[in-house]
Amino acid sequence: MIDAELGDEDYCYLTTTGRISGEPRQIEIWFAVEGDTLYMLSGGGDRSNWVRNLMREPAVTVRIRDRTLHGRARPAEPRTEEDALARRLLPEKYAPRYSGDLEDWRRRALPIAVDLQAG
Repeated sequence: MIDAELGDEDYCYLTTTGRISGEPRQIEIWFAVEGDTLYMLSGGGDRSNWVRNLMREPAVTVRIRDRTLHGRARPAEPRTEEDALARRLLPEKYAPRYSGDLEDWRRRALPIAVDLQAG
């Protein structure tokens, strides 16, 4: 669903619905893609506002460059292949272009999956 060129972009823009306000809330965030699923890691775990928003309303949009995709967001199930995949994909993508150590983030962050819808 996402071609390699878009998948190589540095950031995506995730829009959730504010759990209190009901208004759109957008963040810029690192991401990786595998098939029809986009993965992100929440360094703040389930305390991050964007994660709390998508737990209330999982319908989200993701913009990469000029392309907007719709999907349903969810935490990856802990200690599953998908959890391990997200924790591998993001550091593999960003380690070559980031000067810091990503190991702690990889280990502690909450993996979030967005199942992208066709169209």
